[in-house]
Amino acid sequence: MVTVRYQIVEHDGGWAYKVGDVLSETFPSHEVALTAANAAAARQTLAGATDGIVYQDEQGRWHEELADGRDRPATRVVDEPSG
Repeated sequence: MVTVRYQIVEHDGGWAYKVGDVLSETFPSHEVALTAANAAAARQTLAGATDGIVYQDEQGRWHEELADGRDRPATRVVDEPSG
């Protein structure tokens, strides 16, 4: 099973959470960013509707798939120095 990792990081004069290479909005404090990361991680695990999706891969090719709304990843919020 895939685990989506939300890491709390300093960003743009405040704090954010990072998933892969993508940063959230900037939050004014570490505590607010951690709360937002926990909320986002919880939403990620909720089942949804099975639906068709279309996406572009790294080579620029388009794909169409049926996404099972019950197939949700595990999530983990990481709140530790990355150094």
